[in-house]
Amino acid sequence: MPGLIGKKIGMTSIFDADGKNYPCTVIELGPCVVTQIKSKDVDGYAAVQVAFGDKKRPNKSAVGHAKKANTVAKQKYVEFRDFTDDSVALGETLTVDMFTEGEFVDVAGTSKGKGFQGVVKRHGFAGVGQATHGQHNRLRAPGSIGAGSDPSRVFKGTRMGGRMGNERVKVQNLKVLKVDSEQNVLVVKGSIPGARQSVVIVQK
Repeated sequence: MPGLIGKKIGMTSIFDADGKNYPCTVIELGPCVVTQIKSKDVDGYAAVQVAFGDKKRPNKSAVGHAKKANTVAKQKYVEFRDFTDDSVALGETLTVDMFTEGEFVDVAGTSKGKGFQGVVKRHGFAGVGQATHGQHNRLRAPGSIGAGSDPSRVFKGTRMGGRMGNERVKVQNLKVLKVDSEQNVLVVKGSIPGARQSVVIVQK
């Protein structure tokens, strides 16, 4: 199986045998249920649909979809495409045991939303840089955004203020430091996107 769905718990640190301290992130990974297996003959592509977390107030369609896998309606569904391993069956429960310590994984999640931000915070601009010589409220301003008569417009893609964060971000090649199958916990080295209790996808 290429990956699982989990929930970000928070960050901590781990000491190794040499006394070196590593910052790490704790992820509650699974248990996940296989709710659908798609094939090229029926659906046009091969994929495995995995679900995580029970839904509190599901509608009838969600209940009926989960009933085919002999489970309850779930909160988050993710498809892993181009999956050819026949060892996974419909309704099977997948746990964190599929990961091993020392291997590297990719973690995808939704970054924290920062709202509307200016160019200094969003793009690292320095601002005008002076508070004297006639400057007034220009310390965090973007400055010029283009030429005048030619081209008589602002080019697309110009870095300006705007909505920051709340985007899908994937961090690759994070080392697995610890696997706790009793508590369904995966500890990876470094940071991952998203706030605490947010849903993340861990892939091999």
